[in-house]
Amino acid sequence: MKFSAKYIVLIALCVLLGGMVYSCGSDNGPPDSESEVPNEPEDPNDDDPEGPGEPQDPVETNDPNTDYSPAFEGQTRINGVTTETTYTVTVFASGLSNPWGMAHLPDGRILVTEKAGTMRLVSTSGTVSSPITGIPAVNSSGQGGLLDVAVDPNFQENRMIYWSFSQNGPGGTATAVAKGRLSDSETAIEDAEVIYTAIPEFESTAHYGSRLAWDGEGNLFVSTGDRSSTVTRGEAQELDAALGKVLRITTDGAPASGNPFVGEDGVLPEIYSYGHRNVQGLAVHPVTGELWESELGPRGGDEVNLIEAGADYGWPTISYGLEYSGAAIGSGITQQNGMEQPVYYWDPVVSPSGMDFYLGNAIPEWTNNLFLGALSGQHIVRLVIEDDRVVGEERLLEGQGHRFRDILDGADGALYALTDGGGAVIYRIGL
Repeated sequence: MKFSAKYIVLIALCVLLGGMVYSCGSDNGPPDSESEVPNEPEDPNDDDPEGPGEPQDPVETNDPNTDYSPAFEGQTRINGVTTETTYTVTVFASGLSNPWGMAHLPDGRILVTEKAGTMRLVSTSGTVSSPITGIPAVNSSGQGGLLDVAVDPNFQENRMIYWSFSQNGPGGTATAVAKGRLSDSETAIEDAEVIYTAIPEFESTAHYGSRLAWDGEGNLFVSTGDRSSTVTRGEAQELDAALGKVLRITTDGAPASGNPFVGEDGVLPEIYSYGHRNVQGLAVHPVTGELWESELGPRGGDEVNLIEAGADYGWPTISYGLEYSGAAIGSGITQQNGMEQPVYYWDPVVSPSGMDFYLGNAIPEWTNNLFLGALSGQHIVRLVIEDDRVVGEERLLEGQGHRFRDILDGADGALYALTDGGGAVIYRIGL
């Protein structure tokens, strides 16, 4: 069959235009609010598919920073897993400015904090409100600002909201927790008051922590950082300082009853666990009620920990990372008697931030899995946990080019993922 030169040129143009459309569709930027990005199911015609029962290679393929050996098998670089259920990813809300934390209201709407000191409500259809007023000033320099947010379990009766932030003081800055009532008009916080300040204050704008989580008894878990200085990092091991800790306080800011160090001389009774570097993830397991935590390591050594009351998690005495210079942390050891091992760690880092367990059953293979936002890793981590050990890891939304700041389990069976920076969005990941 013969084709005219004009016909051949027309075919070539169609092929070229088709390639351009495909390229635009796979751009690393966020899709528009109407688009869907389905995960790719396994090709049934693949000559050598990896079945659900067959081990996959670890998702991390880059060389580690250290030659440290893990304390037990599966503590790092566990086998990869792949979600088999076909899910979709949509932009649920957009136009957020440097957001940091999210929390659900009882009706399914989402409260979002923005680093500069604003809080917004996102409707169930994704509409973002004007800034909520009445929030005390924050120090938004560096890593500081308005940080996490928690909604009172009795919100329908008292309309109380709690938040953490970086607070100015005479000795520098500190991680602080405040509370206030969301007005009936939902435009302002009423009667805001600071209920807790993590001492000592320090002249730094880094490593504030800070996440909030409810303990199931009406008390708040609060995480803090070591303030990112060799001057203060040792405070993570000191029990008269609130730096590098997980704390447990009442809604009035007092030490919670039953804390492990209540009544001990020279010890802050609000301390629940210690030896942490910069905790930006807290979540309570939906079945066991156990508290899980993630913290950012230095050059390597990001951790996921199962938190036990009164336990020491080692920083800065032990670490699976290095100084940013490449030098060893302290004596360069990873284990010491009396100090807990992380359940899981990453080297190189992924920079884990907010996290949550998936409670739904819309995607059954995700039920009770732990999901974390990765900042430098620019993806969402899925960890499959069995008997308090990680048995599989998956990376979601890898290649989208986003730093993920927080993850929220939705009442609708979906996950909500908050991106970092200006022009940030909330993704909905589900059916």
